[in-house]
Amino acid sequence: MKIGNIELGERPLLLAPMEDVTDASFRFICKEFGADMMYTEFISSDGLVRDAKKSLAKLVTYDYEAPIGIQIYGNIPEAMVDAARMAEQAAEIAGGHGADLVDINFGCPVNKIARRGAGSGMMREPDRMVEITRRVVEAVRLPVTVKTRLGWDEDSKIIVELAERLQDAGISALTIHGRTRSQMYTGQADWTLIGKVKENPRMHIPVIGNGDITSPEKAKEAFDRYGVDGVMIGRATYGHPWIFREIRHYLDTGELLPPMNVSDRVALAKRHLAKSLELKGEKAGILEMRRHLSCYFKGLPDFKETRLKLVTLTDPDELYATLDYVAGRWGDAAPAAGNVYDIPSA
Repeated sequence: MKIGNIELGERPLLLAPMEDVTDASFRFICKEFGADMMYTEFISSDGLVRDAKKSLAKLVTYDYEAPIGIQIYGNIPEAMVDAARMAEQAAEIAGGHGADLVDINFGCPVNKIARRGAGSGMMREPDRMVEITRRVVEAVRLPVTVKTRLGWDEDSKIIVELAERLQDAGISALTIHGRTRSQMYTGQADWTLIGKVKENPRMHIPVIGNGDITSPEKAKEAFDRYGVDGVMIGRATYGHPWIFREIRHYLDTGELLPPMNVSDRVALAKRHLAKSLELKGEKAGILEMRRHLSCYFKGLPDFKETRLKLVTLTDPDELYATLDYVAGRWGDAAPAAGNVYDIPSA
């Protein structure tokens, strides 16, 4: 699969952007386990235009993350154009690697975004969505991609026609989450319409499927049954970033890897914590690791007291010592992967 001039190989696996989850330290771990393409947390176009500190900080990427896309969202064409140009110039503005592509978020369903017409709120205004896309494509030299949903609700699943219009506006790839905005993350993702988009003889850009890819078997079905060019994985990576390695092994060999035991998860948690401390400093690095540290060990018996330590300790040495204790007590156990499914993905 190729996006613009970015070669991703056959059946690539992409990490979905998730607010407050897919920061640089988590992306570092996912890349280590074989994510072929990653994106920043989604960035408000208004925030970039106003030079908001939090938005600007999200522009920072690193060479080892490449290829990486910077994802922006908003509903004002002029702000989206300015934000796309800033994303293209991220290396000059914020330092680091910069962007290999610009991705437009037309898929986030959370109320504070969709209700004001951004994210999947754009599904109610397809003409405006296409116009914003066209203007962003014309404004930058980098490949532009879009992530969206099937439609606003059950009665307005417009994705098959919309996909053609977005392609005609000049995008280089399209990612489709197999739910409507009204579904949020409830029910099951419907991949049949994703398949219809891919089957459309007018479509010539890569189509990437997203939604409920929670196992190697489901990823293989997405490729084999629905014909997508790539698979994007979101909430199933949370507490389970090694899912990329598991899926790649299954696609290549047809065999399932054994579950990762607790000792290996502790080693992973230490690497993740060290990267978070390196990139964000002690206070923020620890605070933002808490959600990950507890989830890596979800499913362990008699873990409540230890989990409480992992989410309350503020001293790095004490955290590392607690992780050593986890390895010593539960090291050979291999609980089910600690996925949680209340994490919004963009």
